[in-house]
Amino acid sequence: MPAEAIARIERSLQDGLGVPVTLERPGKAEHGDYATNAALRAAPTLRRAPLEIADELRAAALEVEGVADAQVAPPGFLNLWMSPAWYGEALAEIIAAGEEYGAGSAEMTERVQVEFVSPNPTGPVTVASARNAAYGDSVSRLLRFAGHDVATECYFNDAGAQADLFRASVDARGRGEEPPEGGYAGDYVTRLAAQPGDPVEPMIQEIKETLARFRVSVDDWVRETELDVAAALEVIEGAGHTFEQDGAVWLRTTAFGDDKDRVLVRADGRPTYLAGDAAHTLWKYERGFERLLYVLGADHHGYIQRLKALAAAFGHDPESVEVLIYQLVHLTQGGEARQMSKRRGDVVFLQELVAEIGIDAARWYLVRSSHEQPMEIDVDLAREKTEKNPVYYVQYAHARIAGILGNAGSARRSPEPPTELAPEERDLVKRLAEFPTTVAEATERRGPHALPVYAIYLADDFHRFYHHHRVLESEAEAFRLSLSEATKSVIARSLDLIGVEAPERM
Repeated sequence: MPAEAIARIERSLQDGLGVPVTLERPGKAEHGDYATNAALRAAPTLRRAPLEIADELRAAALEVEGVADAQVAPPGFLNLWMSPAWYGEALAEIIAAGEEYGAGSAEMTERVQVEFVSPNPTGPVTVASARNAAYGDSVSRLLRFAGHDVATECYFNDAGAQADLFRASVDARGRGEEPPEGGYAGDYVTRLAAQPGDPVEPMIQEIKETLARFRVSVDDWVRETELDVAAALEVIEGAGHTFEQDGAVWLRTTAFGDDKDRVLVRADGRPTYLAGDAAHTLWKYERGFERLLYVLGADHHGYIQRLKALAAAFGHDPESVEVLIYQLVHLTQGGEARQMSKRRGDVVFLQELVAEIGIDAARWYLVRSSHEQPMEIDVDLAREKTEKNPVYYVQYAHARIAGILGNAGSARRSPEPPTELAPEERDLVKRLAEFPTTVAEATERRGPHALPVYAIYLADDFHRFYHHHRVLESEAEAFRLSLSEATKSVIARSLDLIGVEAPERM
C-alpha cells in the first residue's frame, strides 16, 4: 500500500464515488504534487459530467488535512498541492518505520517454496544460470519482505543421461582421450579428471560455494537420486490418475488441462523425468508448502502444464504452482558478443563474470530487466567505476549520504519541515513515499527489475537535492538530515532486495 499519508487522502476522496481513488505524480510540476483521474473513471457509472464530479472532489480535498490547494483541469482531472506539514508527516512515517518501511504488503500470507537454479551438476554455474539465481533469490527476498514464509531450494539433476554423459566426458579426459560425441569439454573437465571419485560430487560442492559467494541463500539442497519415485507413483496410481498402454505407465494429464497424456514409466521399466518430477512435487507438498514457485529457462515452457497437472494429481490446486520463465543472457565486450556453450568449453561462467565486474554489478545487471525479456550485459560498462554505470551511481548516492551523516555526528534530526519547502525537497519526499507501492507491485508481479529503476530515480532526486541545497550548517539542517537519513535507508533496502550491497564509502 502507499505511504499512509497518501492513503489517507485517497480514502477521504473515495466515499460515494464508486471507483478507487489513486493519486499519481503528474508529469509536469505545474499540475500539482499529485493528481487523480477518478472523476473520469466514475463518470460512466454515476452518469454525470467528469468536470462536475471533479469539482465536488476538489471541495472534499480542500477539507483534508495536508492538502494546501486543489484545482480541476479538463477533461476531469483533480490536481493537488500538499502543505509542508504533509511532507513532514510523510517523512516522519518513513523514519518511524525504519528498516520495515514498505514491508508486510501481503494481504494474505502463504508458505511459499521458490525453486531456482536447479542445474545439472555437469559444470560450474554459467551466466545463464546466474540470471536464474539472481532473479530467483530477488523474488524470494521480495516475498519475505512482503510477509510470506519462504523457503528456497536448489534441485540437482544428479541422475540421468546428462549426468552420465558428464561422467563419461571426465573419464575420457582422465584417459587422455576426447570426450564422447556431444560430451562436455573445457578446462574444468580436465581439472576434475585429475581428481578421484565421482566428478558430480565436487561439481555440486563447487556450485554451492559459487552461489553462496553470489549472495544466494538456499535453504534446501535436493538431489534427484534422493527422491522416492516409487512412493510418488503409488500415490498417483491409488488416486486413479494413471493407465497402462503399450507396456508403459501413463499419467492422465489431459484430465488436468495438458494437451496430451504423459509417460511416467517406460515399457522397459525405467521412470521418465516426469516420474522424478512427481516425486519432487510430492516432497514439496508433504512439507506443507501452499505455493510452489519454479524459475525455469526459456526452453521449459512445456513443463508448465505438466507441473500443474502433477499438483492436481496429488489433490492440490494447480494454481498453487507458479512457473516463472526467464530469457537468455547475452554478454558483449568491446562491441562483440561472447558465444557460450558448456559442451564446447567456451562458456562464460559466473565466477568469471564476477571477477570482471564484481558481485554488485553482476547482481544488478542480471535483474535490471524483466525476466520475460532477453538480456544483454555490456561488460565494459558494468565494470566502470563512474556515474555512467547505474549500480555505481546508486551506490555513490548511498555513500555520499553516509558521509554527510558521519560529518553531522550527533547533530539534531527532525522531520519537522521548514515553512517553505524547495521543489527538490518535495520531489525527494514524494519519491520516498512511492517505495511501498513500488515494492508491493514488484512482489505481486514477480518483477524485481522495478527496484533498480526506482533506485536510479531516487538517486537522481537525491543528487539533484544535494546539488541545489546545503545540508550541514543550513537553516533547515535538522530537516535535511532527516530527509537524507530516510533516503539512505530506502536506497539500502532497494539494493538489499536485489542482493546488492550499500557501501558506506566509495
